[in-house]
Amino acid sequence: MTSTPKIEDALRAKIIATPDVILDDKDVMRALVAANEKIMGDNIVDLRGIAMDRLESRLDRLEDTHRSVIAAAYENVAGTNQIHRAILRILEADSLPDLLAHLQGDVGETLRVDAIRLVLESDQNDSGPPPAAAENGMLRAPSGYIDGYVTQGRGGISRQVTLRRVDHGDADLFGQDAAQIRSEACLKLDLGTQRLPGLVVLGSQDAEMFGPQQGTDLLVFFTGVLERTLRRWVT
Repeated sequence: MTSTPKIEDALRAKIIATPDVILDDKDVMRALVAANEKIMGDNIVDLRGIAMDRLESRLDRLEDTHRSVIAAAYENVAGTNQIHRAILRILEADSLPDLLAHLQGDVGETLRVDAIRLVLESDQNDSGPPPAAAENGMLRAPSGYIDGYVTQGRGGISRQVTLRRVDHGDADLFGQDAAQIRSEACLKLDLGTQRLPGLVVLGSQDAEMFGPQQGTDLLVFFTGVLERTLRRWVT
């Protein structure tokens, strides 16, 4: 007595002609393996099936890692492009007021930050904190203010680039925008020998924008361009 195929001839012929279609479909293969195990019963241990399950699990983890690497690479390229566009705008400035206008306009929009403040120390102002942020985004501060701000008054060495989350921004720097600031990047500027340092603070309302676990290579490069640009006008 001959058995009658339970699938249509056209579908059966297609599977025979292109078996890879079945082998490459994880859901179909999983169903076939489950059906095979059901036929074998509970008293038979399918070592090949166990090995395949483990291999599939490893493959899934590898795919997740691959996606993570691709995403990280994409973010790095996007970040590099942002920094390059911001630097091009900085290089277009032909005066300090022009640079400040770029920082408050196109540069801030390109970097996707909500506020940018430039702080310059001065020996002539040695009493108290700087005033509220001016409209052009630049402030004068007493000598030693920048190191204190970067280290949050704890002393030690202030790094060139410091990324951190904050409960709110500094009111002296950000003025009425301070309450919305949730993270900031502090870029310490070396303005040359016999000159006091400067500081650029990038403030964001996004708490995830800047954090200590992030890389700083691009911002170090950005800081270097700012330093060399400001040396032309800061005395």
